[in-house]
Amino acid sequence: MKIDEWLDEVNEQDEVIGQRRRSEIHQSNLRHRSVHLFVFDQEGRLFLQKRSHRKDVHPGLWDTSAAGHVDAGEDIGTSALRELKEELGLAPKTPLEFLLKLEAEATTGWEFISLFKTIAESPITLEAEEIDEGQWLSESAVNAWIKMGGEGLTPTFIHLWTHYRRL
Repeated sequence: MKIDEWLDEVNEQDEVIGQRRRSEIHQSNLRHRSVHLFVFDQEGRLFLQKRSHRKDVHPGLWDTSAAGHVDAGEDIGTSALRELKEELGLAPKTPLEFLLKLEAEATTGWEFISLFKTIAESPITLEAEEIDEGQWLSESAVNAWIKMGGEGLTPTFIHLWTHYRRL
C-alpha cells in the first residue's frame, strides 16, 4: 500500500503547479487528481470493493471498483489502468470508457476525480493490502442501498454514483 507517494498539486483549472507528498496534500487540503473505476460484469452487475481496515481514509467502507491517486507526472488514463491492475488484477483489452470528471472541492476531498468504466474480461484478484473483500451488485441493488441511507458506502462512491446515474 503506497502511503506517501508524490502527487501533482494542481490549481482551480486542474493545471499542475508543483509536486508534493500525499500526506502534505491531504493535511493542507490541496487540489490534486484521482481516478475511480466502475467495473461491470457481462450481466451488468457492478463490482464494489470493501476498503482495507488499514486505509487512512474511509477504512472498511464499500467503494468504487478501483480507485487511486494520479501519481506526479502520470496521465489519468495510465493511472486508471495501473489502479485496475494493482487492485483487481485486471488488464482490459478494450480501451476504458471515460465517463465524467468532477471538480476538486470539499466533497471530493479536493480531488479532480476522473471516472472510467470497463467490463471485467477475466476473474478479479483482490490486492489484500488495499481491499478486504468485494461483491457484485445489480444497479437496482446499489440504488436501493443508497436510497436506504447508504450506510457502509463511502461518500465519494455515493457522489460518483449519483453523477453516473444522470448520464
